[in-house]
Amino acid sequence: MRTFVRWIVALFLVLGTRGPGSAQPSPDAELLAAAREIIQTSRHAALVTLTESGAPRARTMDPFPPDSAFMIWMGTNRSSRKVADIERDPRVVLYYQDPDGVGYVTIEGRARLVDDDGEKKRRWKDEWAPFYPDRARTYLLIVVRPERLEVVNYRRGVMGDTATWRVPAVEFRLP
Repeated sequence: MRTFVRWIVALFLVLGTRGPGSAQPSPDAELLAAAREIIQTSRHAALVTLTESGAPRARTMDPFPPDSAFMIWMGTNRSSRKVADIERDPRVVLYYQDPDGVGYVTIEGRARLVDDDGEKKRRWKDEWAPFYPDRARTYLLIVVRPERLEVVNYRRGVMGDTATWRVPAVEFRLP
């Protein structure tokens, strides 16, 4: 009887308190949690924009963590090439590498340039000061609205299909 009770307790702990009809995380919620884990441990991301000729151009960025809608904010200099690229074509990709090398996140989306003083004040990192000696004139925000996210996170068991190598993905509903 004692072994049976231990088995039931172990089963309860594994399954949690979910009973019939109780709310369980959606597959998208689980994938987004796996993505957030990698994003939070990655100090930087690669931002890929499209050049005038349509070629991809990547650079390292220091983004803020995603907000509740999974929007990604980052700062830049208004005279940078990425600003010109985004003005011409807002399609971008963000790439986060798991620092332990056991996964990654890619976010395809649309970038928008934001020059709002309140947003710029909220979204500032003091370590950026040397890059913006004239912050009022040169500092600009980029916000990326996600359209599709792909994630591989081996720690959480989120992996691609072994036959097709397709990666788990979330499609975002756009307004």
